[in-house]
Amino acid sequence: MSNPTPKPKQTTAIDHGVGSRIAFLRAANGLSQSALASALGVSFQQVQKYETGKNRVGAGRLQAIAERLGVPVSSFFEPEPEASSENGPALLRVAGAVELLRAYNQIGDDQMRRDVIALVKSAARIGHATAPADGAAQKASTNGAAPSA
Repeated sequence: MSNPTPKPKQTTAIDHGVGSRIAFLRAANGLSQSALASALGVSFQQVQKYETGKNRVGAGRLQAIAERLGVPVSSFFEPEPEASSENGPALLRVAGAVELLRAYNQIGDDQMRRDVIALVKSAARIGHATAPADGAAQKASTNGAAPSA
């Protein structure tokens, strides 16, 4: 009979999940692999291996990563959010979302922040209201003709 448990050095699906969460949280914090590696006292190649799940992350190292990223260790073991979710980490995977948050974070004036939120919400409403139902409407709107009914 074969032994159902993995060998100590063999990585598992959990290791891959932990690694992908490390990569996501590192990027969301605006850190390069080199910067995280420097903070941990390891090479950036080691961080790459953690993130790809090629190497397992020990408990002490995982605690150090969590502290540097400002998250609880448990965040590396939480289930992946639904791809269609409109809350939390899934939104940060949308292209430009982290960049938008960084820029927003640099705005010091509270009124300007409220104005930015209002502007983005308005743009979202306009974009949603004018989204073409099919390719014909899109083509008509780009050449100035009214869509046929």
